[in-house]
This record gives sequence, structure tokens and C-alpha cells, in this order.
Amino acid sequence: MRGADASLVRRAIRDRDPLPGTRGFAGRVSVEGRPTLVRDVLGRVPLFVERGAADPTADGAWAFDPTALDDPVSVPAGHCLPADVDDARWTLPEGDRSDDDTAVAAVRRAIRTATDAVDAASTAVAFSGGVDSALLAARLDAPLYVAGFEGSHDIEAARSAAAALDRELTVVEFTHDDLVSAVPRIARATGRTNAMDVQIALPLFLTAGRVAADGYDRLVVGQGADELFGGYAKVANAPDDHRIEADTVRGAQREVIATLPEQLERDVLALEAAGVEPVAPLLADRVVATALGLAGEQLVRGEDERKWALRRAASEWLPEEIARRDKKAVQYGTYAARELDRLARQDGFKRRMDDHVTRYVESLL
Repeated sequence: MRGADASLVRRAIRDRDPLPGTRGFAGRVSVEGRPTLVRDVLGRVPLFVERGAADPTADGAWAFDPTALDDPVSVPAGHCLPADVDDARWTLPEGDRSDDDTAVAAVRRAIRTATDAVDAASTAVAFSGGVDSALLAARLDAPLYVAGFEGSHDIEAARSAAAALDRELTVVEFTHDDLVSAVPRIARATGRTNAMDVQIALPLFLTAGRVAADGYDRLVVGQGADELFGGYAKVANAPDDHRIEADTVRGAQREVIATLPEQLERDVLALEAAGVEPVAPLLADRVVATALGLAGEQLVRGEDERKWALRRAASEWLPEEIARRDKKAVQYGTYAARELDRLARQDGFKRRMDDHVTRYVESLL
């Protein structure tokens, strides 16, 4: 079992408690004498079974690492999996509504509790200079790392934010050779070759590789903040954005939260393949529960102020300029997407070809 004590997991199964006070869990546990595979409601710990296994709970039929299996498939988030039952055990709660001041105070308490629980020994922070990573940096006494091509948005933003926080910063500059070397390792570790997944995983993988080489075992990441707190334009624009089916901001929030298991599987596997244990304090159960209780206007305020409650909470620890700062998606802010596209075209995979970057990735395997 990873992420939680077996007795806590058994209690969560018994009580159908989706958020029992962890940062996620998965593995095999005995429930009433019966071996059972479990994966938490947000899929924060990846778990896989052999496709078509007669007993997926048997030794050798399941694994945390998909490369250990011949034909792995993910255990769905929130499910228990005995040999003959696929039990959707947990769903996310609705959360309790409160006024603005109470909501911001609750977010602040949840973040304080989640970050206080992080063991800063042998730990570094992935730092892009946006509000999410800056908040974690302000709460943790750990070295800061930013990655990207020189001149990229994330490097410049991280430098200015680190200066504002009076913190030292290690810059991990990419080269094209780094991308060519990393892409097949990411694809094999995650089982994914599509361009978007590889582009997103590249900065994480290369940052983690440098962190591991510098002797750190864990890397703190800001995953989950955009999904939980209303950081996406498509959430802010609900119901008028074609990418969202929900007709309210809160409905859109839950819609994007539902994408987390697939995203986190990619990110965790890439980070572990680079040699570090990922730590995501903003995905702790208490933070999740608090975010689910936010009203639509506490997620998005006005036309363009996303993550309203999170930014207000962060202002206790951050200068106002950083608390209000937006950031680019990691694949664009680091130039990983741009430069992988450039490499694909240089290798003959032109943009007129269907999915040319994915085809280039596959050619490197």
C-alpha cells in the first residue's frame, strides 16, 4: 500500500469516505480477509493490473509501475477491485458553502496544514514563478528549481519571483539533445506517445532529473491547483466555452477535476522515472475538500480573476504581485512544446502531416 496506512484505507472503504486525510493512496489491502486493490478518488497514486487477468489481486497481476506488466490497464480512480467485482467505492463530496471571508480562511488553513505535513529534508520545489509554486516555495524551506529553454517565460518569471521572495534559484536549461534523450524515456515510463502528454511531461522529467542528480529524493509540485481552484479559462468561461459541457463555473470545476487521474498518472510516472518522489501538497485531502466547497464566484471573480480564493489565501505569504500572477501552461512556458515541434520538423515531420509531433515521438522509440 502506498500513501496511507492499511487500517486507514480499510476504514475509508468501510465508511465510503473519499477524503480520509491523505495525499492519495493505492495498492493491495486485505478487506474482511479478502485481497482488494484500491485507488483513491483522485487517482493520485497510479495503479495498474494485467489486462484480462483472472485474478487482478494476485501477485504479478498488478503493479504501481506499468512497465512491470505485459499489458497494463489502469485501475480506475475511486475504485476497489476484488477478483470478481469492480466497485466504484468513492465519489467526490459536494462541500460546504460559506461566505467569502470564511472561505478564504478555510483555504489558508488547509494550505498551512498540507504544507506543514511536508518533510522538507531532501526535498526541492519545482518553481515556475506563478502563484501555485510561489505559495509552496514560501511555505517550505527547500531549494527552488525552474526549467526551460533560456529566455522562456517560466525562467524569467521564476527569476523575478525568487528575487521577490529573497530566495536562491537553480535554473535547469534545456537543450535539444536533452529533449531527444528524454522523450523515449518518458514515453516508455508513461506508456504515452501523444504530443501533448510528452510536451507536458518533458519539463517535469528534466527538472526532476537535475533534482535527483543534486541529491534530493522528493520534488514538490503544484499539481491540482488549477483544477481545484478555477485556474482554467474554460472554467471561467462556462457555459460559453465549447470545451466544457457544464453550464456553471462550479460544474466546470468538477468537470476538470475529473481529468486529474489521467493527468496525475502521467506526471507521477514521469517524475518517478527521473528518480524522485513527487509531493503535491495542493492535492491533500483537506485542500481538495475545501476547494469543493467554494462557490462559483469564489473560484472566478469578474471577467478575468481566476483562482480568486486561492490568491486571497496566498496573499498572507506572498507579495501581491506574485499572488495575482498568472502563468503559462508548462509546455508553453518552458518552450518545450515549441522546441519539440522544431525538432520534429527538422527531422522531416512537417506540420502538414497529421499529428506530426506524435509521429516524431514514435520515431524515437
